Amino acid sequence: MTEVVVAGGGLAGLVAARHLADAGADVRLFERHRDLGGRVRSLRQDGFVFDRGFQVLFTAYPAAERELDFDALDLRYFKPGAVVARPDHRSTLADPFRDVDAALETALNRDVTFRDKLKVYELRQELADKSDREIFRGSDQSTREYLRERGFSEKFLQNFAAPFYGGITLDRGLETSKKVFEFTFKMLTVGRIAVPSRGMGAISEQLAENAREAGVEIVTDETVTDLDATGPDATGPGGSGRAEVELGRESASADAVVVATDPKQARELTGVESIPTEAKGCVTQYFAFDGPELDCGKRLLLNAEEDAPNQIAQLSSVAPEYAPDDRNLLSATFLGVPDDPDEDLAAQTVRALDSWYPERRLDVDLLHTSRVEFAQFAQPPGIHDRLPDVRAPDGPVYLAGEYTDASSLNAAMMSGRTAAKRVAEDFDLDF
Repeated sequence: MTEVVVAGGGLAGLVAARHLADAGADVRLFERHRDLGGRVRSLRQDGFVFDRGFQVLFTAYPAAERELDFDALDLRYFKPGAVVARPDHRSTLADPFRDVDAALETALNRDVTFRDKLKVYELRQELADKSDREIFRGSDQSTREYLRERGFSEKFLQNFAAPFYGGITLDRGLETSKKVFEFTFKMLTVGRIAVPSRGMGAISEQLAENAREAGVEIVTDETVTDLDATGPDATGPGGSGRAEVELGRESASADAVVVATDPKQARELTGVESIPTEAKGCVTQYFAFDGPELDCGKRLLLNAEEDAPNQIAQLSSVAPEYAPDDRNLLSATFLGVPDDPDEDLAAQTVRALDSWYPERRLDVDLLHTSRVEFAQFAQPPGIHDRLPDVRAPDGPVYLAGEYTDASSLNAAMMSGRTAAKRVAEDFDLDF
C-alpha cells in the first residue's frame, strides 16, 4: 500500500489526506497545533463564537460545493450588499436583483453615482458568464486601475470598493490583482456569503471528520521539522523514491509527502522559492452589547472614512448562535496588524460607532481580540502567473496550499484535491 505523509492540518491538508485515503493510500497527517484547521478555526466561550479573524464562506466557491456538506454546516447568510457609514450618515447599497426590499434605497443612494450602478449591472452580466479559468488567464493590473478603466467613479472607489474589497483582500488601497476582484465579484453574483451556525471552525471540523472516516491517521501537537526527499529526481541517497520526515520526537518515512503547511514553513521544508511569503494580516475584535440590534441587520457596515476599523459585522444578527440569547455580538476588523493595545483599538471602534449612530450610544464590552499576522499572502498584479505548481519540489514531494493558486478558502481546498490527484497519478492509485 502506498504510504503518504501529509504535513499540515489546515483545509488543504485535510482535503488532500481525505482524497488520498479514499484512493487507497495509507495516510498519516501531522499538525503542529492542538487544533486542526489552520487559519479557519473558532473559539467557543461563554455562549459566544469568536472566529480567528473575520471570515465568511462564499457558497459559490467550486471547491466548497464539492468538498463541504452545506446542510450539515447549518449555514447562516448575510444579506447582499452593505451599509456605507461615515459620521452622521448611513446608506444601503445592495444587489436589487437578489434583495428586492432594498432596491429603492439602493436606487436612491447618493454615495455612488447612477453611472456606477449601471456599471455594476454590466459587470454582473459579464462575469456571471466568465469561467474561473478565463478570469485567471491573461493580462493583469491592479483593482483600482481596472475599476477606473471601466468608468467607475472615485466616489464608488472610496465609499464602497475600498472598504468592501479591502475587507476581502486586506488591501484598502485596491492594489491587489484585478483577477481576485473579478473572481470574488463573480462569486458574490452567483452565490451568497455565509457562516456556519457553530462558526467558521465548523468547516475544518467537518473536513477533519471526513478525513478520519476515510481512514486518515491524524496526529496533532506534532511538527514536521525537516524533509529529505530521496526520490529518483532528488540528490538524496538511495534513489528509492521514499522520503524521510523529521518530527519533533521521531522520524517517519513515506512513499510521498504532501506539504500543506503555512507558506513560510512550506518554503523552508521544500526549498521552493516561488512560494509567496509576503503576508497580509488583520486584527478582529469582538464586542457584546445589550438592547436592540443595529439597523444594519445582516449587512456589513463599511467605514467610508478610514480603516479604523475597516468594517463592522453584526454577527449575532446573521447567526444568532454566535451569542447568548440576551446579548448581541459585533466584530470590528482592522487591516494590517497594528501595535496598538487592544483597549486603544476598541476605543477607535466605539468612536466610529458613536459617530455613525449619534442617536444611540452603545455600551459595548470587548470580549476577544484575534490578531492574525498571516491571514493571506499578498496578491499584486502578476502574482498568479508566478505561483508554484503542486509538483514543484524535488522527489516524491507535493505542495498543497492556497499559494499554488490564489489566496482564498476555495484555493486551499482546491489545492488539496489537486495534490492528491497528482500523487494518485504518480503512484497509480484509484482517484
